[in-house]
Amino acid sequence: MNTAVLWRGARLFTLAGNGPWGAVPDGAMVTEGDTLRWVGPLAELPQPLRAAVGAEHDLQGACVTPGLIDCHTHLVYGGERAAEFEQRLQGASYEEIARAGGGIRSTVRATREASDEALLASATRRARELMADGVTTLEVKSGYGLAAEHEARCLRVARRLGQVLPLSVRTTYLAAHAVPPEYEGRPDDYVDALIGWLPALHAEGLVDAVDGFCDRIGFTREQTRRIFEAARALGLPVKLHAEQLSDQNGAALAAEFKAMSCDHLEHLNEAGVRAMAAAGTVAVLLPGAYYFLRDTTLPPVQALREHGVPIAIATDHNPGSSPALSLQLMLHMACTLFRLTPEEALRGVTVHAARALGLRDRGQLAAGQRADFVVWDLDHPRELAYWFGRNACRQVVQGGQVVRPDESAT
Repeated sequence: MNTAVLWRGARLFTLAGNGPWGAVPDGAMVTEGDTLRWVGPLAELPQPLRAAVGAEHDLQGACVTPGLIDCHTHLVYGGERAAEFEQRLQGASYEEIARAGGGIRSTVRATREASDEALLASATRRARELMADGVTTLEVKSGYGLAAEHEARCLRVARRLGQVLPLSVRTTYLAAHAVPPEYEGRPDDYVDALIGWLPALHAEGLVDAVDGFCDRIGFTREQTRRIFEAARALGLPVKLHAEQLSDQNGAALAAEFKAMSCDHLEHLNEAGVRAMAAAGTVAVLLPGAYYFLRDTTLPPVQALREHGVPIAIATDHNPGSSPALSLQLMLHMACTLFRLTPEEALRGVTVHAARALGLRDRGQLAAGQRADFVVWDLDHPRELAYWFGRNACRQVVQGGQVVRPDESAT
């Protein structure tokens, strides 16, 4: 039987309701198991519920927000690509490096050579850093295996990550990340192959969503459509790496399939914005990749606002274009680079990030939601976007339990 727990003495920023930040100055929460049973001003806590409380935590006036959600990561991979970073500083473009056999393909080689244990160990280290930063839920994409055996290995490691750590993990099938060497010059044959691998992976319970990279060095609209049709036949939702390096009208295609999200979007056009708005598709902006690749084309933030497209923010953690392990830093970058407001940025890593993963049970502090929240050494959550290089996270609670990122279940 779950015991009701009272968390009092908090300045809650619930992101629920119509008020700015969903602020509750003298707030309290009652959790039962992994669920928020009641949220509101302490003075309004119903007496019968107060009487049912078996334990209490005094948060001593701390600032509390929903747990952070990193809705776009590539956390499972082997090796690193610092040498490519150096090459880009000397003038080589991301596309030039990729076409010369570097980029994604170099990580594919390292990933295939790594053992399952090595992949889990490195992904666990990265996940712990994100957890210490306030992350309670994250998505992990495959896409560095690019073969039936290795895509399955990466997805299994991602699933294990959510078992060995107190962390919610969603897995996304991204075999359509690049064409592997063994399919050089035969991208359509590779699309046939990755579509053929999907049913078994889905049957094993390894796939929550299907993603693809639709761009000049990725896959065409026609190839992406075939992948989405295969996903739809299995009842799987889709997402898309869209309009990062060029405008391929991928976002409009993804919206046609009611995609949960389109991600990157630096080259998104007006028609794509309208299509996403009509489909309810979330725009996931990735300031880490924009910064790391020294991009100069800004995503159309004002158009997204005007059309009511929800905006999420994520780290896009990966070894080639965004080796970032701080979602707090991404909040700062989203404001400084993309001119989001601090509240937009926080909603982008909570409410809208949850929606980008198809999760309706988190992202806000409200009765019935998961008891995922963060206690901050801050006066106000706008400071999450103000500071950079500072981790203000005092305590993380995931599913009603205090998280210690340095400890695992193994």
